Amino acid sequence: MATTSRLRGFSNISFYADDHHAAKRWYTALFGVEPYFNRPGYSEWRIGDYQHEFGLIDAKYKPQAAQPGPGGAIMSWHVDDVKGTLEHLLSKGAKEYEPIIDRGEGFITASVIDPFGNILGIMYNPHYLEVLQEAEASTPGLQ
Repeated sequence: MATTSRLRGFSNISFYADDHHAAKRWYTALFGVEPYFNRPGYSEWRIGDYQHEFGLIDAKYKPQAAQPGPGGAIMSWHVDDVKGTLEHLLSKGAKEYEPIIDRGEGFITASVIDPFGNILGIMYNPHYLEVLQEAEASTPGLQ
């Protein structure tokens, strides 16, 4: 029997916004789809090749220990065009947090602060594409 890590994979990332309705409109336009799940103060989308879960929560539900302003870990979404995606995010009102950085061996990153104060990372990641290609090859019909 194979041993697996206790951390089995990305399940959900949640962003907070003081204006949940405005943030919901912004992310719906960015993702190009409506959230599949809505409750007062909470919306959820499934995004990307693996249908990862993006949750948007009214800031009144933030943990009490949360500090004001952007902070914490940066979760980066794989994109095929970092420069074009960064320009698109900036055109939608996001502010640059970290410029485009070539990290070597094909890895390129950047990040923005969305209009609601959350850090959104983007990355071109050759490893991501290798894993996706392997998954598509081993799962007929996934493509």
